[in-house]
Amino acid sequence: MLARRKDEIALRVGRPVEVVAVSARDRTRNRDCDLSGVRWFEDAVELARDPDIDVFVELIGGHDGIARDAVEAAIASGHEVITANKALLAHHGVSLASGAEANGCNIYFEAAVAGGIPVIKALREALLGNEIARVSGILNGTCNYILTRMHEEGLSFDACLEQAQLLGYAEADPTFDVDGFDTAHKLSLLAALAFGVQPDPDAIHVEGIRSITLADLEAADELGYRIKLLGVAARAGAAVELRVHPTMVPKHWPIAQVSGVTNAVAIDGDAVALTLVGPGAGGDATASAVVGDICDIAAGKSGTPFGWKARDLRAAGKAAIQRHEGGYYIRLAAVDRPGTAAAIARHMAEQNISLESIMQHRRGRPHGGERAESAEAPAPVVLVTYATTEDAVRRAIAAIEIDGVIASPPQVIRIEKD
Repeated sequence: MLARRKDEIALRVGRPVEVVAVSARDRTRNRDCDLSGVRWFEDAVELARDPDIDVFVELIGGHDGIARDAVEAAIASGHEVITANKALLAHHGVSLASGAEANGCNIYFEAAVAGGIPVIKALREALLGNEIARVSGILNGTCNYILTRMHEEGLSFDACLEQAQLLGYAEADPTFDVDGFDTAHKLSLLAALAFGVQPDPDAIHVEGIRSITLADLEAADELGYRIKLLGVAARAGAAVELRVHPTMVPKHWPIAQVSGVTNAVAIDGDAVALTLVGPGAGGDATASAVVGDICDIAAGKSGTPFGWKARDLRAAGKAAIQRHEGGYYIRLAAVDRPGTAAAIARHMAEQNISLESIMQHRRGRPHGGERAESAEAPAPVVLVTYATTEDAVRRAIAAIEIDGVIASPPQVIRIEKD
């Protein structure tokens, strides 16, 4: 990209940009570009300390090890740093930002969140006139791909995950993606930019998508929703609520219509509200974001990594999900016997939970030689609540489980409404 746009970039930023040195594990790998005139460093830390470079770009990954060592070495040498490493910044962002400020350099990380979507620049620069109330989004393309395929093709989670792995959208060990940790790392960076809180993945309530079934997707469709894995950072009085979990969003919301590996970020400010949509990963998207950061440095732009001085970033604190308020979808495998419905309703009422709707689907009828189900076989019951608290829902469910009127752990999904 730098070679292809060489003349235009020089014209726009006022100086030429040249790659002068690289470091990687495998020197012989084909990278589809001419590196014959570029100095090769076996040790990335040595490259980071090179006095003849202006900018060090880290695209290694991982929050410790060589990536952290190299970035710290570059900062200590006073070099500007560009990184796509959300894990590194989520775990060590405050100390790295402090080091950069002390050494008169900066850290740029547009590629670390939402790929080619310029959401970092939007929060750090373009929306400074706004008081941000909420930042939320689809921040992991793997999860969005899986949920999209499940919904559109009626495939199981396991089948969609296998396809994602074959296509390179998911790693052999998909835990980081499907259990929500990748989204949490990215959300911690957005929260730092929007609200001035220290990046801290441990302050975020995290749930993944492994428990989502076709029954949940079908019920959501019938109720007028789509299920997405959302990262949400929102003002809650003087605190900031930070959470990652599957969420039902109204079908007509722009974010509900984002499919496949595409990412989307919705920003709600007091002056403007906008939704940014685009490619969340891939070589071109990452290159676009990295080159944008390089051009900012070449043009002489300055600032602080998170838009706030590191010393002014306050602790986020552990997300108090129990105080979260909103609507809830609750799917129960209810035992079909007298008193079950009454017990469920009683425990909901005891927690002052009002029900917006109740859906009960009949069990499938036996066909051919299939054995008929017993009278007490569980039947799926879906409850949709009006606004209530997480704590009230959990207390009601715990009481229902003690009564023994459900046959398996319930499914609970939070609902976002207009």
